[in-house]
Amino acid sequence: MTTERRRPEVQPLDRILETVLYVDDLEAAEAFYGGVLGLECTARRPGLFVFFRIGRQMLLLFDPEGSANNRELPAHGARGPGHVCFAVPEAELEAWRARLARHGVAIEHVQRWPAGARSLYFRDPAGNSVELAPPVIWGLA
Repeated sequence: MTTERRRPEVQPLDRILETVLYVDDLEAAEAFYGGVLGLECTARRPGLFVFFRIGRQMLLLFDPEGSANNRELPAHGARGPGHVCFAVPEAELEAWRARLARHGVAIEHVQRWPAGARSLYFRDPAGNSVELAPPVIWGLA
């Protein structure tokens, strides 16, 4: 009698572990994401990357030239501005707007979404589009 081995079922993906943006000035990006946005820097390698922890996820900032020449990992990368959106409660958006203004960061756009929530758009020093929005814009709690 042959015993058939069942393959273990995979669980549905439940979160993004890391998000990557490409920046041409790692020091300016570290000052922006660490100082202005208050993210925790966990690692840095001059000329290659700066990593930030955000709860249970990571934001990885890579220098595109350094990344293109990195031989430790498969090549990956992008050119031009990217986009990242951080989850912020609607009630905190005005406090964030004030914090950004204190740091000289201009709000590029305020979006009012169909569910009534708003989000703020601005740029990081590399020109990436950064958004602060409540998760309800995607129907998330």
